[in-house]
Amino acid sequence: MQLSHTLPVASAVFDEPNLVSSAGLLPLMALAQPSRLRALADERLSVPTDKGANAGLKLSSLVAGMAAGADSIEDMALLRHGGMGRVFTGAYAPSTLGSFLRSFTFGHVRQLDAVASRFLLNLAEHTELVGGIEDSGTVHVDLDDTIVEVHGYSKQGAAFGYSGVRGLNAALATVSTEAEAPVIAAQRLRKGSAGSARGAARLATDALALIRRTSLAGRAVLVRADSAFYSHALVTAVLKAGADVSITVRMDPAVKRAITTIGEDAWTTIKYTDAIYDQTTGSWVSKAQVAEVPFTAFTSKKKIEQITGRLVVRRIPELNPKKADGQETLFDTWRFHAFFTTTATDAPDTVAADQTHRRHAIIKNVHADLKASALAHLPSGVFTANAAWLVCAVMSFNLTRAAASVTTTPALARAATTTIRRKLINVPARIATSARRLRLHLPTDWPWEQAWSALYRVVLPARAPATRTSPPPLRGATSVEMPGRPAASSRPGGGTATPLELTGNAAVHRWIEA
Repeated sequence: MQLSHTLPVASAVFDEPNLVSSAGLLPLMALAQPSRLRALADERLSVPTDKGANAGLKLSSLVAGMAAGADSIEDMALLRHGGMGRVFTGAYAPSTLGSFLRSFTFGHVRQLDAVASRFLLNLAEHTELVGGIEDSGTVHVDLDDTIVEVHGYSKQGAAFGYSGVRGLNAALATVSTEAEAPVIAAQRLRKGSAGSARGAARLATDALALIRRTSLAGRAVLVRADSAFYSHALVTAVLKAGADVSITVRMDPAVKRAITTIGEDAWTTIKYTDAIYDQTTGSWVSKAQVAEVPFTAFTSKKKIEQITGRLVVRRIPELNPKKADGQETLFDTWRFHAFFTTTATDAPDTVAADQTHRRHAIIKNVHADLKASALAHLPSGVFTANAAWLVCAVMSFNLTRAAASVTTTPALARAATTTIRRKLINVPARIATSARRLRLHLPTDWPWEQAWSALYRVVLPARAPATRTSPPPLRGATSVEMPGRPAASSRPGGGTATPLELTGNAAVHRWIEA
C-alpha cells in the first residue's frame, strides 16, 4: 500500500465534531445496562466526599475507557473526543477519575470486588459467557499470579518478587470449560514480594462460590495451580467447597520416594513436543512418558488432616545433564514433573489427567491479555488505587468477552481482547441527526460488519429492524430510566440511556449504516 497520487492529501485538521473513533462502545455499554454495572456501583460503593459522588458513572467511564484501549488514567480522555459527548453522557475527565481511584481504601476495593463478581453473574445470566444450562463437562478453575512491572520508587507496595522484576503482584482465578474461553472470577492485587500462595485459599473459594450461582452449578469442578500454590490450606479449602484439585508438587523427599516405587512397565508414552504418531502401531513415538501412583499428601500433618489422592508423574529425558569428568552416563537420566490430584482413578485416566493439568497454562494467556490492555501500567502511586484499577480491568475484560460471545462468531468468542477491540469496538463512525435521533454511519466494507451488526441487534433489539437472520434479543434486556427523564420505552423512537450513558433526547436510533 502506498499514498495516493491521484488525490494527494493536502491538509489534516482536527475540526470535525461529528466523528467518534470507538462506535463499538455503543453496543458494549448497552450490554452493561441489563447487567447493572452502574446500579451495582451506586448501591455498594461508599467512597466518601465529593470524590465518590456518582460512583456508578465514574466506574462505567473507567470500564468503557479500558475497553476502548486506555491503559492509564490520562488515556481516559479518549471518551471525550469528537461526537462522543452527543452519543454518551457522564464521561468524566481523567483528573476526576484519578481522584476517584485515589480515594479508595482497602474496604472500598473489597466493595468493588463485590461489584465485579455480581456484574459477572449478571453477564453470565444475559449471555452465553460461561455456556448454557444444557452444557456438560468439567469446569476448570485456574489459579496463578503475575508480576506487573512498575518503575520508580513512589509506588506503594512495589518490590522485587519471584521473577526478579520490581512490580506489584496480581493474583487471578479464571473459570473456563472445554467450550468456553476463560473469564476472570476473582482477583487480588498484592505487594510485589508477596508469596504466590498468600490468600490463594480465599481466592479459590470466592471463585467456587461464584460458580455455584451460575449455570455451571452442579457440574464437576477442578481447581488447577502450579507448585507455588501447593499448600494444605488451599487443598483443604477446595475440597471442603466440593471441588477437586490438580496441583503441581515440589520435588520434596516424599514425592521422590513415591516416584521410585513406579515400575518401568507402568510408564505410558504420550504425545509431547516433537512427538510422531506411528499409524502402524497406533502409538506415539515420543520420549515423554507418564505414570501414576497412590499418594498421601501433607504427611507432616495429623493423620486426620492428611489427604489421599493420585500422584501423576511425567518424565522426559534430561537434555542438559550435569557434566561429569568426561565420561558419558551408562543409562538414561530423566527429569520428573509431578502433580497431585484428588480426581477418581477411572475418570480421567493417567494420560487424560496429564493433558488436563497441562492446559492450566491457559491462564498465562489471560495474564498476557490484561498486560496488553489495561494492565500495561498500574497508573497510580497509591496501592489501593491500583487495586481498584485491577478490578476495573477485570470487569472490562469480562464485558468485552461477553460482547464477543453474543456475536455468534466462534473465532471472536475465543479471541484476545486486542482482537475484539480492533474488530468490534474501535470502529470509526460519523454522526448524523434526523428526526431528533442520532444515526451512526460506519465505514463501508468493514470486514467484521456482520459480527458488529449481530452484537448491535442482540443488545439493542428495539432499535434494530427485524430481519430473517436477526439473533434473539438479549436475555432479560430492559430499558433504563435516566434521572429526570421518562422511561425510554415511553419516548417515541424507543431511545434508551445506558452508563456510560447514551444521550436521552437525541438517542442513537438504529440507522447504523455501512
